[in-house]
Order: sequence, then structure tokens, then C-alpha cells
Amino acid sequence: MEKFKDSMYKLIVETSTNLPYDVRHAVKAAKEKENAGTRAALSLSTITENIQMADEKISPICQDTGMPTFEIKVPVGANQIKMKKAIKEAIEEATKDGKLRPNSVDSLTGENSGNNIGEGTPVFHFEQWEEDYIDVRLILKGGGCENKNIQYSLPCELEGLGRAGRDLDGIRKCIMHSVYQAQGQGCSAGFIGVGIGGDRSASYLLAKEQLFRTVDDINPNEDLRKLEDYVMENANTLGIGTMGFGGEATLLGCKVGVMHRLPASFFVSVAYNCWAFRRLGVVVDAETGEINEWLYKDGEKVDFGALAEEEAAATAEVTSDVREVVLQAPITEEQIRELKVGDVVILNGMMHTGRDAIHHHLMDHDAPIDLNGEVIYHCGPVMLKDEQGEWHVKAAGPTTSIREEPYQGDIMKKFGIRAVIGKGGMGPKTLKALEEHGGVYLNAIGGAAQYYAECIKKVKGVDLMEFGIPEAMWHLEVEGFAAIVTMDSHGNSLHADVDKSSLEKLSQFADRVF
Repeated sequence: MEKFKDSMYKLIVETSTNLPYDVRHAVKAAKEKENAGTRAALSLSTITENIQMADEKISPICQDTGMPTFEIKVPVGANQIKMKKAIKEAIEEATKDGKLRPNSVDSLTGENSGNNIGEGTPVFHFEQWEEDYIDVRLILKGGGCENKNIQYSLPCELEGLGRAGRDLDGIRKCIMHSVYQAQGQGCSAGFIGVGIGGDRSASYLLAKEQLFRTVDDINPNEDLRKLEDYVMENANTLGIGTMGFGGEATLLGCKVGVMHRLPASFFVSVAYNCWAFRRLGVVVDAETGEINEWLYKDGEKVDFGALAEEEAAATAEVTSDVREVVLQAPITEEQIRELKVGDVVILNGMMHTGRDAIHHHLMDHDAPIDLNGEVIYHCGPVMLKDEQGEWHVKAAGPTTSIREEPYQGDIMKKFGIRAVIGKGGMGPKTLKALEEHGGVYLNAIGGAAQYYAECIKKVKGVDLMEFGIPEAMWHLEVEGFAAIVTMDSHGNSLHADVDKSSLEKLSQFADRVF
């Protein structure tokens, strides 16, 4: 079991820090199709740079290391109780080493266990088979993309598509709608797994199981193969693009599975996964516990570092007209009013993290520091403390901002906050507050946790640690932190524009068949 635990630790670390080969090829293909110099192209360049950095540093690709979900096939007679214990020990060790962020939170008290262990965490799905080896597959699926999962009960009415019936055409409409509703909030361009049939829980499980298929496999069911091809061809015409900025690449993979159902129920479930598709597997010797083979590493590994210099030269030629503004926090209202959607902002000085717990807390309490003119970063970083007691940032990409929509505008006005950084955009309440108060929303690149960690030069302090590491308010000194203005103080929102245009394009598929 000690060897098995070591093998599981290696699997966890590799999954968190090194994207599988099929996903790398899908990202590379998306880059090659994107128009140079666009916001989407710049985002994909940041994404590939981040992939390379995580690989080289052996650090988390994304700060949200997700819910560890294991699919394990074992020989008859294998002791699953001992295997679970060994895997939990490996999870704890990986969390302590900063390869996983502590993500296990008590649903009633809000307390973070600190070690990624808790009731229902991690997730285990065991299955016996008649082979003499163990097959272990792991997916780390973050909360941002998990929140964009969706389930349909047919028949139903879908925005932009009309009635979806209990047939293949109704399923087609559901899948297309699922891509539309995710927008950039799930860190597009993404991958989807689709489960048709079953009961509610089995349908969702089937959908997530499809994410364990390789990007380039071929569905043995001819109807489903045609459906997958149709979705891949047409979803990328919606114009949602990388991070929801618009562009050519909205979906990188679609896999569909089907099972029988009750006559009265017809569920279509979609599991959405971000571009940071962390899914790997190993074949383990059942006698020794050692790894015999790695899965999802067939063929050539795309080395994004080798392409970086060539891309940088090409990008410089076509992005020379992008307006770039350097700001030093604290920021004045006058500086904010000069910004417009599409500007690239380079931030220096201080920023302060704030996620769900912080926003809820600030509605009824004073802030632990003066936030007038300051920048709030929607981020739950991976942090490690050294032997001298100093904190260091190991990963620090943005989280999905829309969760803070009920609070954000009120908090900005209450404390004088001038800029908010996150991903995926925010809604009309925040947009109105930005206009009235003189604020701006800056969209960072979701999943680019190493890219942004590099911009953080020092941890100056932390408050409200009782909420746990991801939810605490970290005070960070940054240099050269780049993000794009996607909501300005003049009532403009790139996110609202992309949503509107993609809905118009979606409606074109209401009457089409495949």
C-alpha cells in the first residue's frame, strides 16, 4: 500500500501540473485557427505560456485544483478500503506540498478542512473487472466550470431554440444551448461530456464519465458520432470564443454517451470542463502498487515553449494598435473614467483578494483595511508558508466573477473600490454600479495561475484567515499584472455584447437538423 500511495501522489501531482497530450493538441489547433492580434488570440497565447510554466515549475496549472474524482477499476478481491485510505493520504500530502489547493468545505459551517479531505471528498467510483491490474483515472474539475454543468428534462423550451422534444433533434438543441449558456464563465474554450437517459444522478455521472474519453476517439454509436461532429462544427460558429471574448474557438471537444431511462423521464446532462482539462490515468501493478504505464500520454507532446518566441514576434506586429494603460494602485475615479472596453490595463502596486466569503462578510462588516481606490481580485490562491513563516503564492488565477453579482456593486460603493479583476464578466447590477460609482471590471485569463503568480512580487499580509486559505483576504504587491477592460464606467459590457450576438447565432439552429 505504501508503493500504491506513492503512485497516487505522482498521479495527483502530474494531473494538477501537466496537461494530457490530447488536450495540448486541441489547444494548439485552436490557436492556429484564431485570428492573430484579437483578444482571443492574446488569451490563447497567455494560456499556452501558462501551460508551459506549470510544466516547468511542477506547479498547479490553475489555482482551483478542483474536486478530485477517481475512476478506479480493480481486480476481484482488491481491498478498496485500504486503497481509499492510501489515496486520501496522498491527497493530504499533495495539498501540504502546494500541488492542490485546500478545497473541501463543510456545507453547513463553511469551515475548510485544510487538507482536501471531508465527507464526500475526494470522490471515488470503484468498479471490479477480471483483469489482473488496477486502472486509476483522475479528473480535477474546478468549481468555475462545474457551475456551468446543466441538466435538461425533455420536452422543454430553450431560449433561442424553441421546443426541444424527446428525440435526437431535441438532444441536439440541448447540447447547443449548453455551450451558449456557459459563455466565458467556464473558461472557454472548453470540453463537454453529455449523458443521455438514466435518472437524474446517473445521467450526470454518465456525462462526467465522457470526459475520460480522449479528444480524438470515435464514438462506436453512429448516431452519437454524427451528433458529436455536428456539435463540434456548429458550436464554434457561435462566436463566444476564448474567455468569452469572441473568436473562432468556443468548444475543443464533445463526447456523448447514452443509457436506458424510465418511460416518464428523459434527461440530457452536460458536464462542462474548462480549457485546463486536467485528466490523467495510470496502470498500476496490483501486486507491487507501482505505475506500469501512464494514460493520455500517447503520441507527441506539444511543447508550447518552443513556439513562444516565434509567436511573440508575430503578435507584436498585429497588436501595436491595442491601447495599453499602466495604473498604480490606489486608483482615482478620473483614471477609471478614461478607460474603455478593449483597453489593456497593466497594474502595479497593491491588490487584495476577495471571493464569496469575503463579499458576504463585507456586506455587514467593516473591511480589515482601507479599500478606497483599491483593486479587488476575485482569486483563491494556492499558498505555501516557508520555514521562516513567510507566505508565498504558488498559483493565482482568477475565479468566476458572476457569483459576486449580488454583492459587487454595493461593496464597491461602500468602500470606494475602483477596480475588480476576475473572469467571465458580471451582470447588469454591477455594470450599473460601475457607471454610477466610477469603477471598472478587468477580465484576467481564467486558469492562467502560473502566469499571474509570476506578477505577484510579495505577500504583504492576510486577513480573515478564519474563512480558509482560498477565501481569506490576501494583500499582494504586484508588478506588470495585465488584464483587459471588459466592463467600463460608461455602461459598456463586452460580455453582454457577446451574449447577445451568440444568442442570435444560436437561434439559427432552431430548425436545423444534422
